[in-house]
Amino acid sequence: MKIKILCAGKIKEKYFRDAIAEYSKRLTRYCKLEIQEVPDEKTPDGASEAEELRVKDIEGKRLLAGIRDTDYVIALAIDGQMPDSIGFARKIEKLGLQGQSNICFVIGGSLGLSEEVMNRADEKISFSRLTFPHQLMRVILLEQIYRSFRIIHGEPYHK
Repeated sequence: MKIKILCAGKIKEKYFRDAIAEYSKRLTRYCKLEIQEVPDEKTPDGASEAEELRVKDIEGKRLLAGIRDTDYVIALAIDGQMPDSIGFARKIEKLGLQGQSNICFVIGGSLGLSEEVMNRADEKISFSRLTFPHQLMRVILLEQIYRSFRIIHGEPYHK
């Protein structure tokens, strides 16, 4: 199975980069992982709603360019379904059993995802109703993907 994490923006903080590297290394025994970053767009201070939509659209086009027709796209969105860890693992397992070997998780920039990206998504998930910085969300997503593979393979993992 190939898992791609497609995200707007770079990780600047070393501690986030270290956590991402650790989970990426752990995942090598379960899947082929790709992390693809696209540039995020600067949002002007005091941006109007129209300016924010423009920023999301620009980022959205960049993100859509990284999605293949064969990808099963899961958008991270605050209004998405909120599975527990077992449910998330079962979703990944089910996709694999159905022959879906390319899963693409999409994380937007600070304003979220464009409508066009949301329309392309096969489903939306949320890990919380809270808002997290997209850099931290990448770490949380990787940890949950790793936890999922441990669950799928019946391997112990702390609760």
